[in-house]
Amino acid sequence: MELTDYLRVLRRNWILITACTVLGILAAGVFSLSVTPTYTSQTRLFAATQNSGSVAELQQGNTFTQARVQSYAETAGTPIVLQPVIESLGLEMTPVELAQNIEASTDVNTVLLTISASDPSPVRAAAIAQAVAESLVDIIEDLETTAADGNSPVKLSVVTPATAPLVPAAPNTRLNLALGLLVGMIIGLASALLRTTLDTSLRGEADLRRLTDAPILGGISLDNDATKKPLLTQAPAQSPRAESFRQIRTNLQFSHVSHDSKAVLVTSSLPGEGKSTTAINLAIAMAQSGQSVALIDADLRRPRIDEYLGLERNAGLTTALIGRADVRDLMQPWGEHELYILTSGQIPPNPSELLGSKTMKNLIAGLESTFDAVIIDAPPLLPVTDAAVLAQQVGGVVLVVGSSRVRLPDVQKSLNSLAMVDADLLGVVMNLLPTKGPDAYAYSYYTHEGSGTKVKLPSTGAAHMKGARNSRSDAFDDEVLRVRSSQRP
Repeated sequence: MELTDYLRVLRRNWILITACTVLGILAAGVFSLSVTPTYTSQTRLFAATQNSGSVAELQQGNTFTQARVQSYAETAGTPIVLQPVIESLGLEMTPVELAQNIEASTDVNTVLLTISASDPSPVRAAAIAQAVAESLVDIIEDLETTAADGNSPVKLSVVTPATAPLVPAAPNTRLNLALGLLVGMIIGLASALLRTTLDTSLRGEADLRRLTDAPILGGISLDNDATKKPLLTQAPAQSPRAESFRQIRTNLQFSHVSHDSKAVLVTSSLPGEGKSTTAINLAIAMAQSGQSVALIDADLRRPRIDEYLGLERNAGLTTALIGRADVRDLMQPWGEHELYILTSGQIPPNPSELLGSKTMKNLIAGLESTFDAVIIDAPPLLPVTDAAVLAQQVGGVVLVVGSSRVRLPDVQKSLNSLAMVDADLLGVVMNLLPTKGPDAYAYSYYTHEGSGTKVKLPSTGAAHMKGARNSRSDAFDDEVLRVRSSQRP
């Protein structure tokens, strides 16, 4: 994975990462509040030799004392020292239990001994530390006293009396919160990476690029109003949705300019990705640019075009294929432009055989000689073979991919199906893209100087072409038509 991939993971899963971080902080806070505060008090002792003499003797005595202090630190936790402390303070615990709350340490190359005592009560912690220090002084004096002269060679003295601490030593709330934040963030990042690794949903262009280098003709953002008003004519002329289909129209014309066939098949991997609405709106956009367009509903299993456009379905494609009527008599005009619709007709028991027949091939060829463009709405590729069969009889295929509606393995299977029949994949249309986030279809504003009006145009790099205003898009379309007309025999 590259840096951009990691950044995309962060943007896609920022809510998960933030939630884990917050939970880590909350867990650390709850833990800190649930733990009984413990106070630690310290006292320091100084060890000195009792004899005096030359400098060499003093140096030797100092070395002796430093060596003995290490033993004194170990002696501080023994019952012989702690039992008098328990009796003097009236503690209800054994020397072993008290030893767990006592810590004795020495400073390197010094004769200083530090005794620390911990207890839930700051006053009692100070009392225990002071009592242990005093008990240790007495015990060491008894242990070090020799029978020869009755004097101890080493004398311990308390140089820093114990005092009651003002703040608890544990729990360290700040440290716990910092650790909670760090651990929560690590868990969030790990969960985000695991989720990304296991998630095979196709969400945007970056995911699609893992499967194919096919051109992306454009992207269509998810629009809640589109469910009630799916047609291009129902959207404002300068809306992002309208601009998206105009961009797809222009890019498709450039990608299809070198083909002799005028027929374009629109399909998807699975139902629900928006192939039918894409085919309809693409046909409308082409008709609005001045072309004569024929739209064929070749989805003979779940036809939808007649429902979207409010047309008669009983007589249509299947009627022409079985020879009951001429296709020219079945074409239904729609809208203000030269757009003609051939609905599906009655649903047959053998759709694949009809779509793969020579009659279907001749029907497409006849429409190509009459219209400037022929758009065919085909069934999804994976559930049935209709689209793969029909793809062999058209000039190119447009694959509609619904963001978060299809998984990467499904798209890969669709691409393989098209490759097996040697279909010409003109490009991919990304549909249902989110309006925000790393997979959003971005827009920028282009302001016409002097007019004061703003036109919202696609600025995504998916199609590798910048959008333009309507007049410029129409100029592109006119140029494409002129080039295609000049290539006709």
